[in-house]
Amino acid sequence: MIRRLLAGPRRALVAVAIGMLAFTTVVATAGSASAEYAQIEASGSTWAYTIIQQWIADVNAAGMQITFNNNGSSQGRKDFANYVTDFGDSDIPYQGVDPVTHQADSSSRPYAYLPVVAGGTAFTYQIKVAGKLVDNLRLSGETIAKIFTNQITNWSDPQITRDNNGRQLPSLPIHPVVRSDGSGATAQFTLWMDHEYPSIWKAYNGASGLTSLWPRKGTQVAANGDDGVMNTVDSAAGNGDIGYVEYSYPLNAHYPVAAVENAAGYFVQPTQYNVAVALTQAKIKGCNANGVCSPGNLGNDYLTQDLDDVYTYKDPRSYPVSSYSYMIIPTSSNDRRMTVAKRQTLADFLSYALCTGQSKTGPYGYSPLPLNLVKAAFGQVQKLGPDADGGAVAGVDIKDPSANLASCDNPTFVKGNLAANHLAQIAPQPEACQKVGQGPCGVTGTTGTTGTGGTSSSTGGTGTGKGTSTGTPGATIDPITGQVTDPGDGTGTSVTASANAIDLASGSRGGDNRLFGVVAVLELLAIVLLPSGYVAWMRRRKAASK
Repeated sequence: MIRRLLAGPRRALVAVAIGMLAFTTVVATAGSASAEYAQIEASGSTWAYTIIQQWIADVNAAGMQITFNNNGSSQGRKDFANYVTDFGDSDIPYQGVDPVTHQADSSSRPYAYLPVVAGGTAFTYQIKVAGKLVDNLRLSGETIAKIFTNQITNWSDPQITRDNNGRQLPSLPIHPVVRSDGSGATAQFTLWMDHEYPSIWKAYNGASGLTSLWPRKGTQVAANGDDGVMNTVDSAAGNGDIGYVEYSYPLNAHYPVAAVENAAGYFVQPTQYNVAVALTQAKIKGCNANGVCSPGNLGNDYLTQDLDDVYTYKDPRSYPVSSYSYMIIPTSSNDRRMTVAKRQTLADFLSYALCTGQSKTGPYGYSPLPLNLVKAAFGQVQKLGPDADGGAVAGVDIKDPSANLASCDNPTFVKGNLAANHLAQIAPQPEACQKVGQGPCGVTGTTGTTGTGGTSSSTGGTGTGKGTSTGTPGATIDPITGQVTDPGDGTGTSVTASANAIDLASGSRGGDNRLFGVVAVLELLAIVLLPSGYVAWMRRRKAASK
């Protein structure tokens, strides 16, 4: 039947459609290595959820079915420990005992931590002046700490005015939006405050140290999850609000975030570049100065992060509130939830996330892992099969880490140098108008420099702050959004963003679903053409039989 169908006038189109159906089958099974997959379940971090959700959607085409409940890091750790899920994601390790609830925060279920993505905790806000949203707010770390501990309660406060180089905001009450659930974002934020502003944090919290559950007081508003915080801040009633979320949420909502002052005296955004620069100073347990990692006798502490030097790094590009998020995976060979098919599914999903998945992190508001952590993470994946506690699990096919690294599409990798981070090396320098005592950027008459090895000038127009920028080879950044507008030679002429218009580009994703878009279009052609071709063939057959 097919040969006769192809002999008709629709031969070319039908051939495409049939070939397309075969191609769809190949795509659906590619990457499985003839493995049997089973649905797996997970829960945890809302901070990392945006990129995890994208990875899950990506691997679905290869037959992997994964559900992830973004119920917060604390619940994710609890779900994993209680065998409710197959794996979890958390922005902090198990704490032993929760410092607020004093409940146990530990796991007797054997596990390992596996870093999956880096990012910056951003401070998104809504401040309107004459009906227009302010989009170039600058805040020092001390100001942020005082805002979230109720010491600064109005946007016209002199300390906020000083942060913005004398530019006073309207008299508007501040409503800090905090997390209502157990949160890794809360833990990372409070850890930063405890390290950098211990007297401010301790006076408010009543004790030193991090907490996953925010001690809400005064006019603070509580919301569930990063998405709940984001929805509260950008709501119609959100004027005056400020909240803390992973950068992906305001970036994809096209909403502004505060530029935070770093130890070098520059106000910077949590872009993938600035986060990459900051995390070159992270101390990873089990990894030496050359980037070589080994578990040694560290047990479950292996690959966990120490961010003290990140907070104080004096590189002008460094975003101080940067950190990693971790998968929690089962390691016992007789884990009661894990079948061979589940182990294979999780191993292949993690392999995708650690390689191809890392190339997507930047446009979604995260920063990809450096080479040494990807290599170390692949070592942890081996614990799902060949290196499982209690003996190897037969039937789990996991590629050698070095083989996976050879094909990884990751912008941080520097061949032959585990400790280097290419993304950090090419990160553009901040505009001069982002330096303490200068700017703010986007205000009439500010000046600055553009990129590494480049120069620029900016002259603001009344009420808009627009200007032109030209430069010699080097990356170019938008001083308002912090996004790289020209990562190449910077030789063109660009226009800076308006001071009052929101221009937080979510990043190019044109290639993310291109393959599957083609598949969908050609499948549609098959659906349309094959039935009509079949009808024509039947008519010819009936006519020939008469």
